[in-house]
Amino acid sequence: MQKKFTPMRVMLLSLALLFSFSVFAQDRTVTGKVTSAEDNEPLPFVNVSIKGTTQGTTTDTDGNYSIEVSGPDAVLSFSFLGFTTQERRVGNASIINIALESDSRELDELVVVGYGTQRKVDITGSVASVTREDFNAGQVTTAEQLVTGKVAGVQITPNNGRPGAGARIRIRGGSSLNASNDPLIVIDGVPIDNSGTAGTSNPLNFLNPNDIETFDILKDASATAIYGSRASNGVILITTTKGKAGQGLKVDAGYRGSLAQITRTVDMLSADEIRAAALTNANASQQALIGDATTNWQDQVYQQAFTHDANVTVSGSIGDFLPIRVSAGYLSQDGILKTDKLERMSGSLNLSPSFFNDDLKVNLNLKAVGTTSQFASGAALGNAITFDPTQPVFSENGINGYYEWLVGSNPNNIAPRNPVGLLDQRDDRGDVFRSIGNIQFNYALPFVEGLSANLNLGYDVSQSEGRVIIPATAAESFLVGGSFSRYEQDKRNLLADFYFNYVKDLGNAGSIDVTAGYSAQDFRIDNPAFAVFNAEGTQISPAPIASRPEYRLISYFGRVNYNFSDKYLITATVRTDGSSRFAEDNRWGVFPSVAGAWRISEEGFLKGNTTVTDLKLRVGYGVTGQQDIGATLPFLPRYTRSNDAARYQFGGEFFTTFRPEGYDSNIKWEETETYNAGLDFEFASGKFYGSVDYYFKRTNDLLSVIPVPAGTNLTNRLFTNVGNIENEGIEVALNVNLVNTADLKWDIGANFTYNKNTITSLSNVEDDSEGILVGGIAGGTGNTVQIQSVGFAPNTFYLFEQVYNTDGTPIEGAYVDQNGDGVINSEDLVRQQFPDAPYFFGFTNQTSYKKWNLSFTLRGSLDNYVYNNVRSANGSYANLNLQGYIFNMTRDVLDSNFENYQFFSDYYLENASFIRMDNISLSYNYGEISNSGVRMTLSAAVQNAFVITNYSGIDPEVPGGIDNNFYPNPRVFSLGVNFGF
Repeated sequence: MQKKFTPMRVMLLSLALLFSFSVFAQDRTVTGKVTSAEDNEPLPFVNVSIKGTTQGTTTDTDGNYSIEVSGPDAVLSFSFLGFTTQERRVGNASIINIALESDSRELDELVVVGYGTQRKVDITGSVASVTREDFNAGQVTTAEQLVTGKVAGVQITPNNGRPGAGARIRIRGGSSLNASNDPLIVIDGVPIDNSGTAGTSNPLNFLNPNDIETFDILKDASATAIYGSRASNGVILITTTKGKAGQGLKVDAGYRGSLAQITRTVDMLSADEIRAAALTNANASQQALIGDATTNWQDQVYQQAFTHDANVTVSGSIGDFLPIRVSAGYLSQDGILKTDKLERMSGSLNLSPSFFNDDLKVNLNLKAVGTTSQFASGAALGNAITFDPTQPVFSENGINGYYEWLVGSNPNNIAPRNPVGLLDQRDDRGDVFRSIGNIQFNYALPFVEGLSANLNLGYDVSQSEGRVIIPATAAESFLVGGSFSRYEQDKRNLLADFYFNYVKDLGNAGSIDVTAGYSAQDFRIDNPAFAVFNAEGTQISPAPIASRPEYRLISYFGRVNYNFSDKYLITATVRTDGSSRFAEDNRWGVFPSVAGAWRISEEGFLKGNTTVTDLKLRVGYGVTGQQDIGATLPFLPRYTRSNDAARYQFGGEFFTTFRPEGYDSNIKWEETETYNAGLDFEFASGKFYGSVDYYFKRTNDLLSVIPVPAGTNLTNRLFTNVGNIENEGIEVALNVNLVNTADLKWDIGANFTYNKNTITSLSNVEDDSEGILVGGIAGGTGNTVQIQSVGFAPNTFYLFEQVYNTDGTPIEGAYVDQNGDGVINSEDLVRQQFPDAPYFFGFTNQTSYKKWNLSFTLRGSLDNYVYNNVRSANGSYANLNLQGYIFNMTRDVLDSNFENYQFFSDYYLENASFIRMDNISLSYNYGEISNSGVRMTLSAAVQNAFVITNYSGIDPEVPGGIDNNFYPNPRVFSLGVNFGF
């Protein structure tokens, strides 16, 4: 009789099957020991996990482990930093011992090089890579802070200490005078726009540093020419972290709290010193202005600032099909200048599935961020230095309760404002939403072995809005009844890349790797215009003309890599770019490069040598371009609408006029030729390794602003192609693995760079030695202290040589008569020193002992000079004899005794060489908490720990070399905790 499969029978049968499986697949314990294959020493804290699950453990201090497995098919994975990962199927074994091989150098590691990857060992150009394990630790708010001081030839100078502020990044010095000197930044294959984003102080602060996996920095033309017209200043490729196939989902959560404080203030006279100085250096009416208060205005505007930084990440793989990583972050950072604040909420998603037996690989990256910035009044910085310290912060007879310099009952319109009042009575806020993402398809075509097609579609969009509100009761807007202004901005950057890649092993003839493709990128910025109103709604100033700049780039590119016997390597690249920023006849540029490398260590006389384990000689040449000249299209005739003061009256009406602007219909690309020679070396299988590079760059047809004869081209200064600049230098990078035992690992790294820039031509005429004045300063009207001159570095200082008496005191108004004509005039100004350091260096340390890890980064520069404009504008007793108010003075006036301002004296030009301890970090890996499956790491860090310098200002790192109203970089103490499960 046939039995029916009723629901009850099915349930009982299922239970029986499950029971039978559990009998044959009972959990059991596997134990073992993990050692180093090099010296057989035990390895503690090795990660031991069951592949495809979230189960795992770590080895103890003796290298022993114990883990529960569910059956013979379980696969154990053993991974540890500095060693190759090993996997072992359990089978019937109950004891599995593992010896991990050292992987200190990882020559086969893939490096992103633009439109693809290459093994480190195959690279012919100058490329530096910094991975997550080597990033700077501590309270890192913006992406570039992760690699500051880490890479030879790359100088990263903080713009200021404002929350979320960016940095000036220079790769092998600047290649231009008036076009951008910033490198091209590519995030997950999407080149971003270097122009600023309204409502934020740094276009890179949208990227959460916690999401970044690697920085790959392309420095010479053979590496950068694949990006053609945007590569003259180098390329930074940022790759974010992705989920990994075959790993179960894991969660990481972290929090870091930080305290920032100012390290140094400007050395100004105290209230009592001002009173004493006024008795002998001020007239009677000015002496009557001296108050009886004692106020340190810098103490009033600065504060201790707190930062909260929290991040949560889920990563791994859903089954074996879908690697995934999802992250969310929240940052709240106060500035050391009161009322300054940044809030950031960020999120990212990465999916990287594969289809058709891995023939089709898809990579989806999405990142979104919302920032709210409260901007403190920048004027408060300067006013806190100059405001009279004998006056109080608050006054019943002042404006809205704040002490102010008055004329009758109104604020003195030419006097400084109360710096505390500027901060308290200004509401300057910007909100930005930004998203960047792309989806990339890589398909291995079935009909040709080694041929794949790659499609990359990306975007970078942002929306900004902000407003500045100053009440009618504030002295800053008292005379106009308050102020309300607003702004908006929409930016759009769309990308489409398509390229083929063909890889072929030619047997005894070597191998080739060929890439050829097409790229199109479209940029648009919408800048609506708004009028400014007072508190009653009356228009103070009309809306300017709204702008909507738009430009496009269309490119074709190709690259061939040839490898013969792993000894002889050749790379040839060409890219042709068309930019709508130039007229049709000059729109297209061609940018070729070629490089070769000889792996000397693979030759017979070194093959198998245990001392010299890698030695490679590289040489390269290439041409790159420059077209980043802002939103204006300088080849087009254009007109500017006049303001209210320039309108013409006809009858009883006033009419707005339009003024023609100068233009150059023949303007074209800058082109930079680069020569590079380098040597990569490794000794004793990674115990000591590094590189040495020499480079020479020549930029032709500089995009520059030059004076033109009066009455020509509708302007006195024209943006055009004129002149050349040369740039040469040497880079050295060294890394040493001092100790590598089971308990102690100690690695140090050092980099050194020498860079020299020289202008070789500035005009189209034979005699162009006069130069172009640049470097405007505070004090007087239209004063400059720098010059662009042939034979000198860009922005060379242009000052009189001060004469001193026998005791070293400067003699007021006494300068060296350079030409001996008995007259001190502009002919006696001297070109001397320059703001960019010719020498800079970095030193890093990584030390781990058992569960402890100590790291630090130290960096510095030599012979960078700064013009101390704070001292030159405030180092004179003339500050006591102004029109109805008094300025404070810098303390050096007691030494110089200057009665009048000496703006053009090199007395104020200072050597700003420095050594800075950028960060010190100490962490403790607690491991698993009470068998809970939760791992914990504790960390502490100090950033900007100390600075050694002879510079008298508050910071020796001043972008551009003119110190005026500089927002100080704070010292930051932070504590962090991370959990993983």
